[in-house]
Amino acid sequence: MFKTILAAVAATIALTAPAQAGFLFKKQDNAIEVAFLESKNAKTGWLDVLNAAKPEKKVKKTIHTSPVARKLVSFDSAVAPGTIIVDNSERRLYHVIAPGLAMRYGISVGRDGFRWTGTEKVTAKTEWPSWNPPEEMRIREAKKGHILPVRMEGGIDNPLGARAMYLGSTEYRIHGTNQPASIGQAMSSGCIRMANEDVEHLYASVKIGATVVVRD
Repeated sequence: MFKTILAAVAATIALTAPAQAGFLFKKQDNAIEVAFLESKNAKTGWLDVLNAAKPEKKVKKTIHTSPVARKLVSFDSAVAPGTIIVDNSERRLYHVIAPGLAMRYGISVGRDGFRWTGTEKVTAKTEWPSWNPPEEMRIREAKKGHILPVRMEGGIDNPLGARAMYLGSTEYRIHGTNQPASIGQAMSSGCIRMANEDVEHLYASVKIGATVVVRD
């Protein structure tokens, strides 16, 4: 009971802190403690860009902030802590941090014809990932008059945003976006989009091997 209360208190602190402060959860010895993303060992990527003495380009903070605030919620599902549940119909992602407790994030899911369901594992994690659009995507977009690069290095302009978590051997990822207005919508080609601020928050507490369940 005490551990449950401790988890809830720690979570409440994280939620009530300013979003840019970058709080996250770390589970150690069956307890949850609050950590700070802006430490020497874990800096928040987009804050580094915004706070740079001589930034390469002017960046609006709002490009990294979700229009759907993340929130700690009760979550009645028989899955182990650390599991990620993606709900296509709700357009929400739940990261289970303790029995009956999850952090809920707004996401963008696949548009009609591109949504999928299934269970995968997080097989890789990358900061400021490069983007290699599949050939079929480049052909499809070229027919619409959009010419996509064969490869695009990571950065503010990259559609994958600040972080990416790769799912199994698929081409799907949970990743950031430079189009936060798409959060809460069905606009992707199958990947799960999150605002950069949220994907960094999630990325910091997700381990390789975590289970990801995508459901309707």
